[in-house]
Amino acid sequence: MNSKIWLSSPHMGGSEEKYVEEAFETNWIAPLGPNVSGFENDLEKYFNKNSNVACLSSGTAAIHLALIQLGVGYGDEVLCQSFTFCGSANPIAYVGANPIFVDSEFETWNMCPKHLEKALKDRIKKGKKPKAIIIVHLYGMPAKMDDLLEIANKYKIPVIEDAAEALGSTYKGRKCGTFGDFSILSFNGNKIITTSGGGAMVCRSEEDKQKTIFYATQARDKAPYYEHTQIGYNYRMSNISAGIGRGQMEVLDKHIDLRRKMNAFYLDLFKEIEGITVMKELNEDYHSNFWLSCILIEKEKTGFTAEMLRLALEKENIESRPLWKPMHLQPVFKDCAYYGNRESENLFKKGLCLPSGSNLSVSDIDRISKTIKKFISRF
Repeated sequence: MNSKIWLSSPHMGGSEEKYVEEAFETNWIAPLGPNVSGFENDLEKYFNKNSNVACLSSGTAAIHLALIQLGVGYGDEVLCQSFTFCGSANPIAYVGANPIFVDSEFETWNMCPKHLEKALKDRIKKGKKPKAIIIVHLYGMPAKMDDLLEIANKYKIPVIEDAAEALGSTYKGRKCGTFGDFSILSFNGNKIITTSGGGAMVCRSEEDKQKTIFYATQARDKAPYYEHTQIGYNYRMSNISAGIGRGQMEVLDKHIDLRRKMNAFYLDLFKEIEGITVMKELNEDYHSNFWLSCILIEKEKTGFTAEMLRLALEKENIESRPLWKPMHLQPVFKDCAYYGNRESENLFKKGLCLPSGSNLSVSDIDRISKTIKKFISRF
């Protein structure tokens, strides 16, 4: 059987080992140490816009701590993009709040400003003003931040910017991860850069960063003994993981360039295939890292579905994946309110994520091309 072609696998740059070895040599095998502060400094320099970064165990943990710092608690409501991974929505349940799901618009696949305002008006009318809004940059594509932030500011509701998939993407020249009251990143194994598992909170002030670290280290008060006046969490990134992250920062721009080239490859591959649309940037305001390259398939025009193509790729040991199943369709959230016109449902039914890694070889790309062309030729 052919070797596995993964959807998005870790891609080491070579210098990660140096930082990890240093941690071992100095015995910094703990959720603190020079690599943690170094990785945070690297990220702060990268964003370079009032950004104060706290490295954590995951992007999900970052959303959880953002909600806590915004005072979201039991019975509160939080508006959340429906078309996303469950890690965006689950933390709302962690704090006892209720997620209210908002549909996408077709151009970026992210939260629709019109549906957001409709949801806000209706929840306020019902006497339940939401405490926060979680906006996601799906698959690395920036959301319509000007319109969304204008609405959030109009109703004076803080924004948690989920940039887990969008490190390196920009909107109107501004880096994703710098728009929210709190912004979050993910360094999971399949992301643009990885720390094996991990994430970060991007805060607007040093005070918020220190508060994040306080909560992430079991909320230990300043005392010679262990004293706690608040509930804390074991959410800090380890010095080993941060060492991997430091090495990965050295190849971030290269990885983004390679992912964008994969998107260009798919645009060329499908350019003459009627009924297949490759996700692309709306205009020059949007610069996506194209963490994953995705397509939509119109069965009426192609004669096949996204699932049929996925199975054909799987047969050749090539991984692909359906688009995220919207949160409002998830059984665990079946009783939650939803505002939209089923745009995300339509995307889910027709969409497929294709291999997009920055470490795909020339032979891998050739195999993907030949497999897809052979499959399409049958119809």
